[in-house]
Amino acid sequence: MTPQVDHAALFAATPSPYLVLGPDLVIADVNDAYLAVTRRTHEELVGLHVFDAFPDNPADPEADGVRNLGESLRRVIATGRPDTMALQRYDIPVTGSPGAFEERWWSPVNTPVLGSDGQVAWIIHRVEDVTAYIQAHRAARPGAPTGPHLETAQTLEAELYSRARELQRLNEELRSAHAREREVAVTLQEAMLHVPDLAHHPHDVAVRYLPATGSLNVCGDWYDVVDLPPDRVALAVGDVIGHGLRAAAVMGMLRSALSAAIRALERPAQALEVLGLYARSVEGALATTVVKAVVDTRSSLITYSNAGHPPPVLAHTDGTFELLDAATDPPLGARPRHVPRPQASLHYKRGDTLILYTDGLIERRGEDIDAGLERLTRAAADCARLGTEQIADTLLARLGVAGGGRDDIALIVAWL
Repeated sequence: MTPQVDHAALFAATPSPYLVLGPDLVIADVNDAYLAVTRRTHEELVGLHVFDAFPDNPADPEADGVRNLGESLRRVIATGRPDTMALQRYDIPVTGSPGAFEERWWSPVNTPVLGSDGQVAWIIHRVEDVTAYIQAHRAARPGAPTGPHLETAQTLEAELYSRARELQRLNEELRSAHAREREVAVTLQEAMLHVPDLAHHPHDVAVRYLPATGSLNVCGDWYDVVDLPPDRVALAVGDVIGHGLRAAAVMGMLRSALSAAIRALERPAQALEVLGLYARSVEGALATTVVKAVVDTRSSLITYSNAGHPPPVLAHTDGTFELLDAATDPPLGARPRHVPRPQASLHYKRGDTLILYTDGLIERRGEDIDAGLERLTRAAADCARLGTEQIADTLLARLGVAGGGRDDIALIVAWL
């Protein structure tokens, strides 16, 4: 029988100093090592905002500990990824001496703990106090370097500090560059995803595009809605491998090509075959996944073909659902030679809802994709009687990505 692990005791006994913060940056817990290094008690820290507990030293005009730590913590919350900070001087208040601060040097790492919804539930702030190392080279004393050795040690200290600050500056510039590229890529994506005013669309369709919350994971997903008069509509979602402007550009080319192909060929499988041939000539387009469905309102028939994409969901008003998974093939360009793609059809009833989406809606790190697909189908069945706009918003909320996720999300909800 496996013994029960007392995680609270393990946390308290961990030799490295740990501070646990909520997303609001309020201190939720501390371990004994952290209390020892800061000379505080549990009662003095828990429940305080971290920057109320540890403000900048007002006597130091160059103090930047609050700013640098705050930026790191915000990055962790936004991206859901650990953030290692450069060597940081961050003086702390002296216990029992109001207004007094003592010099401290830290090597911090901020690590997110994700909740069941994939969002940051806690942040573990781990620090190593390297003050003694820094101060050891500042003045000669018994056992410390003297003469030329002291000068060398001071030079090394200055170089270490200079390199740490330069690393921090370069990291900030790199993050700014990524943020600018993300902004441009999202703007380009939104412009290319424009569809006619769906409020006056002959079919009741709602669409959503949510860029990834991380600065590097953006702009490979798309949706498309194409009218095929007099009584058909073509729906598609796709996902280009890659990120940033290049992925956005590839997405735009593939989306336009597929939109043109379905107008000319009408059958989803043929349209995907043409798109696959075209993808071979576009750098970065191979391994793209896409699903194409054509809804014929006259015959109440959905015809579809799938190139390696998660299956669309057909939700019925009675709370049941069907997966459109009978015509699944590898992604674009996965085969060395051209092979005709499969196609399947199924009938629907008036009032059914068809949902097409990209994997950012259902995939979660460390979890089988079937678990996310089960959440989606359960949510779709529960809200099948709502309007399309309500269904789209409900699905995003129920799957925990209403504010965006770790990957792009494209979503189409069509009332049939």
